[in-house]
Amino acid sequence: MQSVELEDLQGETRSRIKIPSSLERAILCAKVAEQNKGREILVLDMRKITTLYDFFVISTGTSRRQIHAIAEQSDAALTRVGDKRLSIEGYQASKWVLQDFGDIIVHVFDKETRAYYELEELWANAPRIDWANTPLGPKLLEAI
Repeated sequence: MQSVELEDLQGETRSRIKIPSSLERAILCAKVAEQNKGREILVLDMRKITTLYDFFVISTGTSRRQIHAIAEQSDAALTRVGDKRLSIEGYQASKWVLQDFGDIIVHVFDKETRAYYELEELWANAPRIDWANTPLGPKLLEAI
């Protein structure tokens, strides 16, 4: 768990909350995608490649409804563990939904758009996390 200070509108610290590490939250999103029948789920470790974010979570949905479900449930799970989405792009078109959580970027593609952009090839030097065999603690599992 990492501590995060929240600031009010005047810039004064309001409180400290503890949220899971970026790795734990990325794995949580991968497991949410799996639970929602996402396909080709990857977690890429970006920490040694860029300072902008720690992890990419990439998955494929087979329909607009499924893409929305994966995106919405990922957001809900991260909200339950204390994280906050900073932005979302592509939700209406539902070809590529990108959610920015600061240190984690969650990408949910349809099959054709994923094949076109090939993010996993673009970032081929990023280590892949074995999320499926990485256990999460009970508090994180409750968030799914």
